[in-house]
Amino acid sequence: MTSATSSSSSTQTIELAPSYAIPLVLVVGSIPIVLLQIWVGLLISLFGLFLMIQAVTIRLQFTETALDIYRSQTLIRRFPYKDWSNWRIFWSSFPILFYFKEVNSIHFLPILFDSKQLKLCLEERCPQI
Repeated sequence: MTSATSSSSSTQTIELAPSYAIPLVLVVGSIPIVLLQIWVGLLISLFGLFLMIQAVTIRLQFTETALDIYRSQTLIRRFPYKDWSNWRIFWSSFPILFYFKEVNSIHFLPILFDSKQLKLCLEERCPQI
């Protein structure tokens, strides 16, 4: 986790650290599957590698008013908290999926970042309804 204080106000922007747990589980778990079903194992492995690349390049930043998603240094999407109606992290023992609902859309993101910090930021900036 990194944080930076905004120069215009005293609120912090928090950037979540990446987590490679899900991609590693998929890649390592695909090894024995390759021995049984080569195509299924290769597909699972490729999906794990895809998620690994996403974990390296995608960053989530919690600002005062929105969740910002960056690819490298480029902002690709902004989700203002005022538009959120609900959020949830699935499987608390091994979080794999982050769900949030805006007024007009639903979003699912694989947990490719620090899930504990994600939950803290969500509870602080967008309490569950």
